[in-house]
Amino acid sequence: MSTTLFTHPAAEAHLMPPGHPEQVARYAATMSALEGLDLDRREAPMADDADVLRCHPERYLQGLRAAQPDEGLRALDADTHLSPGSLEAALRCVGGACAAVDAVLAGESKNAYIAMRPPGHHAERETPMGFCFFGTAAIAAKRALDHHGLERVAVLDFDVHHGNGTQDLLWDEPRVFFASTQQMPLFPGSGAASERGAHGQIMNVPLSPGSDGGEARVAWDAILKRCREFDPQLVIISAGFDSHRDDPLAQLQWDESDFAAITRSICDVAAACSAPVVSCQEGGYDLAALGRSVRAHVEVLMEAGE
Repeated sequence: MSTTLFTHPAAEAHLMPPGHPEQVARYAATMSALEGLDLDRREAPMADDADVLRCHPERYLQGLRAAQPDEGLRALDADTHLSPGSLEAALRCVGGACAAVDAVLAGESKNAYIAMRPPGHHAERETPMGFCFFGTAAIAAKRALDHHGLERVAVLDFDVHHGNGTQDLLWDEPRVFFASTQQMPLFPGSGAASERGAHGQIMNVPLSPGSDGGEARVAWDAILKRCREFDPQLVIISAGFDSHRDDPLAQLQWDESDFAAITRSICDVAAACSAPVVSCQEGGYDLAALGRSVRAHVEVLMEAGE
């Protein structure tokens, strides 16, 4: 049983200003890294509005559609821009994640990877930010709960930046265990250990600038102990690779072996809970490091899916 890959060339139609780290070349680096792997490759569909509206209000979705330019770029904040192809790319990120949830819960594969851009974990309920428009991982979790009737879903985020959007969207959701490691201090400034959610179902483990993969693995051992106790029926990963030592936006000192080890630990806990895994690509801004890290992550998913 192979790992399912959801992707779409619309990821290349989301344009950003010259020199912006969330560049089109990230998609090419990702796809090049996945060449030659025996993956069940599928097209990421457009998300249904109904799935987006599980986390974001109608006025927010329609506001983004109204703001999308016919040509050129429109800045929503200093970091986040809309181009004519941006919303299709973002909605295919969400659609790919939801299709992946459907596929793994139907038993078509044990896990799936969504190789798309832009990322999603900074998008709050009514605020696009940090390169993100829609809370992809949170929306996928809500689809599993509300459409498929699951009772417990874990969302695990190892991006170097805190998934403030995922936390915002899931703050009052007792059916989801959300856990995250992130460099602190760093954008967006959230993710303190004291932020535990309305039901105590959120776990944040801040990491100091300069800390290495060994410290990260200790943090993830603690997170995964708590995750195992939660006994999820589905595990969703926000897979950001900007914790890599070569990344220009942060100062953690991980390498691809750390991403592989943490992914393997996540997959081991998921297997112990008989939970399939869906992984959504988030950050990672050094192209070479991104490619190596994505491949290491997906190769572990493939091993776990055999």
